[in-house]
Amino acid sequence: MLETGGLWAVDTQAPSYRQLRPFNQPDGYSRLPETEEGDARNWETEGFPVHKGLSTHLLNVVEHPDPVVAHVMAVCSGYAYSGPETVSMIMARMGLEENHCRLISATVDAMFICSRAFLVQSADGKVVILCYRGTEPTNLANGLTDLDVEPQRISYQFEDPCASVHAGFYRNVRVTRYEIMEALRRAVSGRSVRKSVDGESERMPGKLEALYITGHSLGGAMASMMAVMLRQEKKYATIADLLKGVYTFGQPMIGDPSFARACESDGELSRKVIRYIHGDDVIPHFPPVTAGPYMHFGREYRYRISHLRESVSGWLRYMGSPHQEQTGVWQETDKYTSQMSSFLGFALGASTLAARKSQILRALPVVYSLEDHLPAHYIGTLTPRRVSDEFGD
Repeated sequence: MLETGGLWAVDTQAPSYRQLRPFNQPDGYSRLPETEEGDARNWETEGFPVHKGLSTHLLNVVEHPDPVVAHVMAVCSGYAYSGPETVSMIMARMGLEENHCRLISATVDAMFICSRAFLVQSADGKVVILCYRGTEPTNLANGLTDLDVEPQRISYQFEDPCASVHAGFYRNVRVTRYEIMEALRRAVSGRSVRKSVDGESERMPGKLEALYITGHSLGGAMASMMAVMLRQEKKYATIADLLKGVYTFGQPMIGDPSFARACESDGELSRKVIRYIHGDDVIPHFPPVTAGPYMHFGREYRYRISHLRESVSGWLRYMGSPHQEQTGVWQETDKYTSQMSSFLGFALGASTLAARKSQILRALPVVYSLEDHLPAHYIGTLTPRRVSDEFGD
Protein backbone atom coordinates (compact mmCIF):
# COMPACT_ATOMS: atom_id res chain seq x y z
CA MET A 1 0.00 0.00 0.00
CA LEU A 2 1.25 3.50 -0.88
CA GLU A 3 -0.17 6.27 1.30
CA THR A 4 0.29 10.05 1.34
CA GLY A 5 -2.07 11.91 3.65
CA GLY A 6 -5.59 11.23 2.48
CA LEU A 7 -4.50 9.83 -0.90
CA TRP A 8 -3.37 6.23 -1.15
CA ALA A 9 -3.23 3.32 -3.57
CA VAL A 10 -3.32 -0.48 -3.38
CA ASP A 11 -2.08 -2.81 -6.13
CA THR A 12 -2.92 -6.44 -6.75
CA GLN A 13 -3.00 -9.07 -9.48
CA ALA A 14 -5.86 -11.46 -10.07
CA PRO A 15 -5.31 -15.22 -9.72
CA SER A 16 -5.06 -17.56 -12.68
CA TYR A 17 -7.87 -19.92 -13.64
CA ARG A 18 -5.84 -22.75 -12.14
CA GLN A 19 -5.71 -20.95 -8.79
CA LEU A 20 -9.41 -20.10 -8.93
CA ARG A 21 -10.42 -23.72 -9.52
CA PRO A 22 -7.88 -25.91 -7.69
CA PHE A 23 -10.28 -28.88 -7.52
CA ASN A 24 -11.34 -28.69 -11.18
CA GLN A 25 -8.21 -30.26 -12.62
CA PRO A 26 -8.52 -31.22 -16.27
CA ASP A 27 -8.21 -34.88 -17.23
CA GLY A 28 -4.64 -36.03 -17.14
CA TYR A 29 -3.35 -33.01 -15.28
CA SER A 30 -2.18 -35.12 -12.34
CA ARG A 31 0.38 -36.68 -14.66
CA LEU A 32 1.95 -33.26 -15.39
CA PRO A 33 4.85 -31.96 -13.26
CA GLU A 34 3.67 -29.76 -10.40
CA THR A 35 5.79 -26.89 -11.70
CA GLU A 36 4.14 -26.93 -15.12
CA GLU A 37 1.20 -24.57 -15.50
CA GLY A 38 -0.12 -26.18 -18.65
CA ASP A 39 -2.42 -24.51 -21.17
CA ALA A 40 -4.79 -22.05 -19.45
CA ARG A 41 -7.57 -23.24 -21.73
CA ASN A 42 -7.48 -26.60 -19.98
CA TRP A 43 -8.98 -24.90 -16.95
CA GLU A 44 -11.92 -23.43 -18.84
CA THR A 45 -15.17 -25.33 -18.49
CA GLU A 46 -18.78 -24.77 -19.43
CA GLY A 47 -19.71 -21.46 -17.82
CA PHE A 48 -16.20 -20.69 -16.56
CA PRO A 49 -14.96 -18.12 -17.12
CA VAL A 50 -18.29 -16.39 -17.54
CA HIS A 51 -17.23 -14.73 -20.80
CA LYS A 52 -14.43 -16.54 -22.61
CA GLY A 53 -12.10 -14.30 -24.59
CA LEU A 54 -13.42 -11.26 -22.73
CA SER A 55 -10.42 -9.02 -23.44
CA THR A 56 -10.79 -9.60 -27.18
CA HIS A 57 -14.51 -8.95 -27.00
CA LEU A 58 -14.06 -5.68 -25.10
CA LEU A 59 -11.44 -4.64 -27.62
CA ASN A 60 -13.53 -5.36 -30.71
CA VAL A 61 -17.06 -4.23 -29.74
CA VAL A 62 -18.45 -1.87 -32.35
CA GLU A 63 -22.05 -1.23 -31.31
CA HIS A 64 -22.96 -0.02 -27.84
CA PRO A 65 -24.65 -0.89 -25.60
CA ASP A 66 -23.39 -4.44 -25.86
CA PRO A 67 -25.01 -7.09 -23.61
CA VAL A 68 -21.70 -8.67 -22.59
CA VAL A 69 -20.14 -5.29 -21.83
CA ALA A 70 -23.23 -4.20 -19.86
CA HIS A 71 -23.05 -7.39 -17.79
CA VAL A 72 -19.32 -7.04 -17.11
CA MET A 73 -19.61 -3.36 -16.16
CA ALA A 74 -22.59 -3.99 -13.86
CA VAL A 75 -20.64 -6.72 -12.06
CA CYS A 76 -17.53 -4.57 -11.75
CA SER A 77 -19.61 -1.65 -10.40
CA GLY A 78 -21.35 -3.87 -7.87
CA TYR A 79 -18.15 -5.39 -6.51
CA ALA A 80 -16.43 -2.00 -6.39
CA TYR A 81 -17.98 -1.74 -2.92
CA SER A 82 -15.32 -4.26 -1.82
CA GLY A 83 -11.50 -4.18 -1.99
CA PRO A 84 -9.03 -4.60 -4.87
CA GLU A 85 -8.44 -8.30 -4.18
CA THR A 86 -12.14 -9.06 -4.53
CA VAL A 87 -12.58 -6.85 -7.59
CA SER A 88 -9.64 -8.42 -9.42
CA MET A 89 -10.77 -11.94 -8.46
CA ILE A 90 -14.34 -11.38 -9.67
CA MET A 91 -13.13 -9.82 -12.92
CA ALA A 92 -10.88 -12.84 -13.44
CA ARG A 93 -13.93 -15.07 -13.06
CA MET A 94 -15.73 -12.88 -15.57
CA GLY A 95 -12.96 -13.53 -18.10
CA LEU A 96 -9.99 -11.25 -17.38
CA GLU A 97 -7.55 -13.84 -16.03
CA GLU A 98 -4.54 -12.50 -14.12
CA ASN A 99 -5.65 -8.90 -14.60
CA HIS A 100 -3.71 -6.10 -12.94
CA CYS A 101 -5.76 -4.03 -10.49
CA ARG A 102 -5.00 -0.70 -8.82
CA LEU A 103 -7.23 1.01 -6.25
CA ILE A 104 -6.74 4.78 -5.95
CA SER A 105 -8.45 6.29 -2.94
CA ALA A 106 -8.76 9.69 -1.29
CA THR A 107 -10.64 10.66 1.86
CA VAL A 108 -11.06 14.12 3.39
CA ASP A 109 -14.06 13.98 5.72
CA ALA A 110 -14.28 17.73 6.34
CA MET A 111 -14.54 18.32 2.56
CA PHE A 112 -17.09 15.51 2.06
CA ILE A 113 -14.54 13.68 -0.08
CA CYS A 114 -14.57 9.90 -0.30
CA SER A 115 -13.31 8.94 -3.74
CA ARG A 116 -12.50 5.32 -4.69
CA ALA A 117 -11.47 4.30 -8.20
CA PHE A 118 -10.40 0.86 -9.48
CA LEU A 119 -8.32 0.38 -12.60
CA VAL A 120 -8.62 -3.17 -13.96
CA GLN A 121 -6.17 -3.94 -16.77
CA SER A 122 -6.34 -7.07 -18.91
CA ALA A 123 -3.28 -9.36 -18.83
CA ASP A 124 -2.45 -8.41 -22.43
CA GLY A 125 -2.43 -4.73 -21.46
CA LYS A 126 -4.87 -3.73 -24.19
CA VAL A 127 -8.03 -3.11 -22.14
CA VAL A 128 -8.56 -1.05 -18.99
CA ILE A 129 -11.78 -0.67 -17.01
CA LEU A 130 -11.96 2.41 -14.78
CA CYS A 131 -14.61 1.73 -12.15
CA TYR A 132 -15.72 4.21 -9.49
CA ARG A 133 -17.22 3.02 -6.22
CA GLY A 134 -20.66 4.37 -5.34
CA THR A 135 -22.05 5.72 -2.10
CA GLU A 136 -20.98 3.59 0.86
CA PRO A 137 -23.98 3.01 3.19
CA THR A 138 -21.92 3.31 6.39
CA ASN A 139 -19.73 6.26 5.32
CA LEU A 140 -21.09 9.63 6.51
CA ALA A 141 -18.74 11.73 4.35
CA ASN A 142 -19.68 9.66 1.34
CA GLY A 143 -23.38 10.34 1.93
CA LEU A 144 -22.78 14.04 2.45
CA THR A 145 -21.04 14.10 -0.93
CA ASP A 146 -24.41 13.30 -2.52
CA LEU A 147 -26.03 16.12 -0.52
CA ASP A 148 -23.33 18.67 -1.44
CA VAL A 149 -25.52 19.84 -4.31
CA GLU A 150 -24.29 23.45 -4.57
CA PRO A 151 -23.65 24.08 -8.30
CA GLN A 152 -20.07 24.84 -9.31
CA ARG A 153 -18.62 26.19 -12.54
CA ILE A 154 -16.26 23.79 -14.25
CA SER A 155 -12.63 24.89 -14.37
CA TYR A 156 -11.91 24.25 -18.05
CA GLN A 157 -13.16 25.49 -21.40
CA PHE A 158 -16.64 24.20 -22.11
CA GLU A 159 -19.14 24.84 -24.89
CA ASP A 160 -21.42 26.78 -22.53
CA PRO A 161 -19.45 29.11 -20.18
CA CYS A 162 -22.48 29.26 -17.84
CA ALA A 163 -22.66 25.50 -17.35
CA SER A 164 -22.35 24.26 -13.77
CA VAL A 165 -22.11 20.84 -12.14
CA HIS A 166 -22.79 19.12 -8.81
CA ALA A 167 -19.99 20.39 -6.53
CA GLY A 168 -19.68 17.18 -4.50
CA PHE A 169 -19.38 14.90 -7.52
CA TYR A 170 -16.95 17.27 -9.25
CA ARG A 171 -14.69 17.51 -6.19
CA ASN A 172 -14.58 13.73 -5.73
CA VAL A 173 -13.59 13.11 -9.34
CA ARG A 174 -10.82 15.68 -9.32
CA VAL A 175 -9.17 14.50 -6.10
CA THR A 176 -8.11 11.17 -7.67
CA ARG A 177 -7.98 12.26 -11.31
CA TYR A 178 -4.25 12.87 -11.63
CA GLU A 179 -3.30 9.52 -10.11
CA ILE A 180 -5.77 7.85 -12.47
CA MET A 181 -4.46 9.68 -15.51
CA GLU A 182 -0.89 8.79 -14.55
CA ALA A 183 -1.86 5.10 -14.43
CA LEU A 184 -3.61 5.38 -17.81
CA ARG A 185 -0.54 7.11 -19.23
CA ARG A 186 1.50 4.08 -18.18
CA ALA A 187 -1.03 1.77 -19.87
CA VAL A 188 -0.81 3.78 -23.10
CA SER A 189 2.95 3.32 -23.08
CA GLY A 190 2.61 -0.45 -22.65
CA ARG A 191 3.14 -0.66 -18.90
CA SER A 192 1.05 -1.88 -15.97
CA VAL A 193 -1.42 0.42 -14.24
CA ARG A 194 0.19 -0.83 -11.02
CA LYS A 195 3.23 0.93 -9.63
CA SER A 196 6.05 -0.82 -7.82
CA VAL A 197 7.68 0.57 -4.68
CA ASP A 198 10.55 2.05 -6.70
CA GLY A 199 8.08 3.88 -8.94
CA GLU A 200 8.53 1.69 -11.99
CA SER A 201 5.85 -0.41 -13.70
CA GLU A 202 6.30 -3.74 -15.42
CA ARG A 203 6.03 -4.08 -19.15
CA MET A 204 2.80 -5.48 -20.57
CA PRO A 205 2.47 -7.55 -23.79
CA GLY A 206 0.53 -4.73 -25.45
CA LYS A 207 -0.45 -1.08 -25.13
CA LEU A 208 -3.81 0.30 -24.10
CA GLU A 209 -6.30 0.19 -26.99
CA ALA A 210 -9.70 0.28 -25.26
CA LEU A 211 -10.88 2.15 -22.16
CA TYR A 212 -14.22 1.65 -20.40
CA ILE A 213 -15.52 3.76 -17.51
CA THR A 214 -18.27 2.57 -15.21
CA GLY A 215 -19.86 2.94 -11.79
CA HIS A 216 -23.02 2.51 -9.74
CA SER A 217 -24.83 5.38 -7.97
CA LEU A 218 -22.27 8.05 -6.98
CA GLY A 219 -19.76 5.94 -8.91
CA GLY A 220 -21.85 6.37 -12.05
CA ALA A 221 -21.93 10.13 -11.56
CA MET A 222 -18.15 10.18 -11.24
CA ALA A 223 -17.78 7.97 -14.32
CA SER A 224 -19.83 10.37 -16.45
CA MET A 225 -17.98 13.37 -15.05
CA MET A 226 -14.63 11.78 -15.87
CA ALA A 227 -15.79 11.09 -19.42
CA VAL A 228 -16.66 14.77 -19.85
CA MET A 229 -13.22 15.77 -18.58
CA LEU A 230 -11.51 13.41 -21.01
CA ARG A 231 -13.48 14.88 -23.90
CA GLN A 232 -13.08 18.54 -22.95
CA GLU A 233 -9.47 18.78 -21.79
CA LYS A 234 -7.17 18.67 -24.80
CA LYS A 235 -4.23 17.30 -22.82
CA TYR A 236 -6.20 14.05 -22.41
CA ALA A 237 -6.95 13.66 -26.13
CA THR A 238 -4.75 10.56 -26.56
CA ILE A 239 -6.68 8.67 -23.88
CA ALA A 240 -10.06 10.13 -24.86
CA ASP A 241 -9.61 8.63 -28.33
CA LEU A 242 -9.42 5.17 -26.72
CA LEU A 243 -12.68 5.55 -24.80
CA LYS A 244 -15.07 2.83 -25.97
CA GLY A 245 -18.02 3.32 -23.64
CA VAL A 246 -19.28 4.71 -20.33
CA TYR A 247 -21.80 2.40 -18.62
CA THR A 248 -23.48 3.70 -15.47
CA PHE A 249 -26.10 2.15 -13.18
CA GLY A 250 -28.54 4.12 -11.04
CA GLN A 251 -26.63 7.33 -11.74
CA PRO A 252 -27.85 10.69 -10.38
CA MET A 253 -27.75 13.85 -12.52
CA ILE A 254 -24.40 15.64 -12.51
CA GLY A 255 -25.05 19.03 -14.09
CA ASP A 256 -27.55 21.76 -14.88
CA PRO A 257 -29.52 21.92 -18.16
CA SER A 258 -26.81 24.05 -19.82
CA PHE A 259 -24.20 21.44 -18.96
CA ALA A 260 -26.41 18.54 -20.09
CA ARG A 261 -27.26 20.20 -23.42
CA ALA A 262 -23.57 20.92 -24.07
CA CYS A 263 -22.77 17.24 -23.41
CA GLU A 264 -25.61 16.16 -25.72
CA SER A 265 -24.16 18.33 -28.49
CA ASP A 266 -20.92 16.36 -28.23
CA GLY A 267 -21.56 13.36 -30.47
CA GLU A 268 -19.07 11.17 -28.62
CA LEU A 269 -20.58 11.83 -25.19
CA SER A 270 -24.20 11.52 -26.30
CA ARG A 271 -23.40 8.20 -27.98
CA LYS A 272 -20.97 6.62 -25.53
CA VAL A 273 -22.54 7.54 -22.17
CA ILE A 274 -25.13 4.83 -21.47
CA ARG A 275 -27.22 5.05 -18.30
CA TYR A 276 -29.17 2.09 -16.92
CA ILE A 277 -32.08 2.68 -14.54
CA HIS A 278 -33.70 -0.30 -12.84
CA GLY A 279 -37.45 -0.01 -12.25
CA ASP A 280 -38.36 2.84 -9.92
CA ASP A 281 -34.80 3.49 -8.72
CA VAL A 282 -34.95 6.76 -6.75
CA ILE A 283 -31.34 7.90 -7.20
CA PRO A 284 -31.56 8.85 -10.92
CA HIS A 285 -34.19 11.45 -9.85
CA PHE A 286 -31.58 13.10 -7.63
CA PRO A 287 -30.86 16.00 -6.97
CA PRO A 288 -34.37 17.29 -6.27
CA VAL A 289 -35.86 20.44 -7.81
CA THR A 290 -35.38 22.26 -4.51
CA ALA A 291 -31.60 22.00 -5.00
CA GLY A 292 -31.78 23.74 -8.37
CA PRO A 293 -32.26 22.60 -11.98
CA TYR A 294 -30.41 19.46 -13.07
CA MET A 295 -30.70 17.29 -16.19
CA HIS A 296 -29.43 13.96 -17.50
CA PHE A 297 -27.54 13.41 -20.76
CA GLY A 298 -26.49 10.34 -22.75
CA ARG A 299 -28.53 7.29 -23.69
CA GLU A 300 -31.02 6.06 -21.08
CA TYR A 301 -32.16 2.45 -20.71
CA ARG A 302 -34.89 1.54 -18.24
CA TYR A 303 -35.87 -1.82 -16.84
CA ARG A 304 -39.63 -1.84 -16.81
CA ILE A 305 -41.01 -4.12 -14.12
CA SER A 306 -44.46 -5.68 -14.15
CA HIS A 307 -45.20 -5.89 -10.41
CA LEU A 308 -48.07 -8.32 -11.09
CA ARG A 309 -45.76 -10.66 -12.99
CA GLU A 310 -43.11 -10.19 -10.30
CA SER A 311 -45.61 -11.25 -7.63
CA VAL A 312 -46.70 -14.32 -9.60
CA SER A 313 -43.06 -15.28 -10.17
CA GLY A 314 -42.30 -14.79 -6.48
CA TRP A 315 -45.28 -16.95 -5.49
CA LEU A 316 -44.07 -19.72 -7.82
CA ARG A 317 -40.64 -19.60 -6.18
CA TYR A 318 -42.29 -19.71 -2.76
CA MET A 319 -44.22 -22.82 -3.81
CA GLY A 320 -41.01 -24.50 -4.92
CA SER A 321 -41.30 -24.01 -8.67
CA PRO A 322 -37.89 -23.86 -10.41
CA HIS A 323 -39.40 -21.43 -12.92
CA GLN A 324 -37.98 -17.93 -12.30
CA GLU A 325 -39.33 -15.84 -15.13
CA GLN A 326 -37.84 -12.44 -15.93
CA THR A 327 -40.34 -9.84 -14.76
CA GLY A 328 -39.24 -6.97 -16.99
CA VAL A 329 -37.22 -5.86 -20.00
CA TRP A 330 -34.54 -3.25 -20.70
CA GLN A 331 -35.66 -0.62 -23.21
CA GLU A 332 -34.12 2.60 -24.46
CA THR A 333 -36.19 5.71 -23.81
CA ASP A 334 -36.08 9.13 -25.39
CA LYS A 335 -37.71 10.77 -22.37
CA TYR A 336 -35.10 11.25 -19.71
CA THR A 337 -35.78 10.68 -16.02
CA SER A 338 -36.74 13.95 -14.34
CA GLN A 339 -35.92 15.43 -10.93
CA MET A 340 -37.92 14.58 -7.82
CA SER A 341 -39.75 17.54 -6.29
CA SER A 342 -37.95 17.47 -2.91
CA PHE A 343 -35.75 15.36 -0.64
CA LEU A 344 -38.96 13.77 0.64
CA GLY A 345 -38.83 11.58 -2.47
CA PHE A 346 -35.70 9.91 -1.13
CA ALA A 347 -37.44 9.15 2.18
CA LEU A 348 -40.35 7.60 0.30
CA GLY A 349 -37.93 5.55 -1.77
CA ALA A 350 -36.16 4.29 1.33
CA SER A 351 -39.44 2.90 2.69
CA THR A 352 -39.52 0.34 -0.14
CA LEU A 353 -36.57 -1.53 1.36
CA ALA A 354 -38.97 -2.94 3.94
CA ALA A 355 -42.13 -2.96 1.81
CA ARG A 356 -40.56 -5.06 -0.96
CA LYS A 357 -39.88 -7.85 1.54
CA SER A 358 -43.63 -8.46 1.76
CA GLN A 359 -45.14 -10.56 -1.01
CA ILE A 360 -48.34 -8.51 -0.81
CA LEU A 361 -46.82 -5.02 -0.50
CA ARG A 362 -44.28 -5.55 -3.28
CA ALA A 363 -47.16 -5.74 -5.81
CA LEU A 364 -48.27 -2.20 -4.95
CA PRO A 365 -47.10 0.55 -7.36
CA VAL A 366 -44.44 2.96 -6.09
CA VAL A 367 -43.08 6.24 -7.38
CA TYR A 368 -39.53 5.97 -6.01
CA SER A 369 -37.71 2.89 -4.77
CA LEU A 370 -34.38 2.57 -2.97
CA GLU A 371 -34.81 -1.21 -3.21
CA ASP A 372 -34.55 -0.95 -7.00
CA HIS A 373 -31.25 0.91 -6.59
CA LEU A 374 -29.38 -2.09 -5.15
CA PRO A 375 -26.49 -3.17 -7.45
CA ALA A 376 -27.60 -6.82 -7.29
CA HIS A 377 -30.74 -5.90 -9.27
CA TYR A 378 -28.67 -4.34 -12.03
CA ILE A 379 -26.38 -7.36 -12.18
CA GLY A 380 -29.26 -9.83 -12.17
CA THR A 381 -31.31 -8.17 -14.89
CA LEU A 382 -28.29 -7.50 -17.11
CA THR A 383 -26.96 -11.07 -16.94
CA PRO A 384 -27.59 -12.49 -20.45
CA ARG A 385 -29.80 -15.57 -20.67
CA ARG A 386 -28.00 -18.90 -20.41
CA VAL A 387 -24.97 -17.15 -18.88
CA SER A 388 -23.78 -18.16 -15.41
CA ASP A 389 -23.49 -15.67 -12.58
CA GLU A 390 -20.31 -13.73 -11.87
CA PHE A 391 -18.74 -16.65 -9.99
CA GLY A 392 -18.85 -18.93 -13.02
CA ASP A 393 -20.26 -21.80 -10.93
